[in-house]
Amino acid sequence: MGTPRSGRKPTAVAAFDHDAFPAPAFASPDDDTLTQATRATPDTGISDASPDSGRVRQRMLAVTLRTWSDAGYGLWALQGLALAVGIYRHGRGESLVPLALGTLFVSAGLILACVRRPGLPPWHGWYPGRSAWPPREALMALAVYLPLLAVAGLTRGDNSFWATRVAGAVLTLCSVGMLYGSPRRAPGESARSPSRNSLAMDRLLAGLYGGGLWLWLCVAADRNRLGPAEAAHQPWLLILLVLALLLGLLEGMRWHVLRPGQGEGAARARSSLLGARFVAALLTYAVPCTALLLADRWQVSGWMALLAALCGVAGRSLEQRLHARASAASAPLAATV
Repeated sequence: MGTPRSGRKPTAVAAFDHDAFPAPAFASPDDDTLTQATRATPDTGISDASPDSGRVRQRMLAVTLRTWSDAGYGLWALQGLALAVGIYRHGRGESLVPLALGTLFVSAGLILACVRRPGLPPWHGWYPGRSAWPPREALMALAVYLPLLAVAGLTRGDNSFWATRVAGAVLTLCSVGMLYGSPRRAPGESARSPSRNSLAMDRLLAGLYGGGLWLWLCVAADRNRLGPAEAAHQPWLLILLVLALLLGLLEGMRWHVLRPGQGEGAARARSSLLGARFVAALLTYAVPCTALLLADRWQVSGWMALLAALCGVAGRSLEQRLHARASAASAPLAATV
């Protein structure tokens, strides 16, 4: 039987290691402050010891990028649907301009994620060039580019070719899947928020509404002329108004769930959000819907469409940022109930 280990004395090797690798003069051997200051999480790129304001800025940037990405997917979905049913206008340029515009919106987050700079949010949970393999959501987002390239390659002067219609239908299904099938919580939203079950439908309606405004801009401002909306555009304007109504109802339900309770602190929180929510509603619904109603008779419908598209995305982004902040603030309150 061997000698018990509990009776062994410290060897000279341990003393040698301690002398050969002394602790820094500004930190004791038990101090892990330096380690925490230089440690960075692989998902965010922000060090653990960084201020909370850095993480808040990253979440707000992620919300903004996701809003533009949803508008791009909505633009692809509506254009692919129009190509699939054979009602989209003919012409190669008329088809490529909305596709390129949607690609810019969707790929903005991917481009920023490729920049090696701390504090930038990942693209669907993936940092290209820094992560070994993209997660499932990123693979789904990359797969949407395949029908996009097919539609861009098949569009000619006449879009009635059967392969163009099939590619448009696949593009619509993939885009709707990205809007509805992605994780239900928005960036920065608390996991305890009861509104997470309705976020998928909210994202779908918001993407179709925002993408529809940009597609309306592409249709209204083509041929280098700006004039009243054509009679064939009347159903399209009506659909956008219905989408705005449904989206407003869903957003009202989400804010109703997150409404503060009673007390002086709740009153201050309610008053601080009231003005910002009014501005967000004005940009998201009032300005675009007014432009849609006036487009039938207004003589500069192209400029009205541009104003409506910009205000719609800006208002949606502001509203989602406010909702993320309110959801994060209500999470500690919900945990104590």
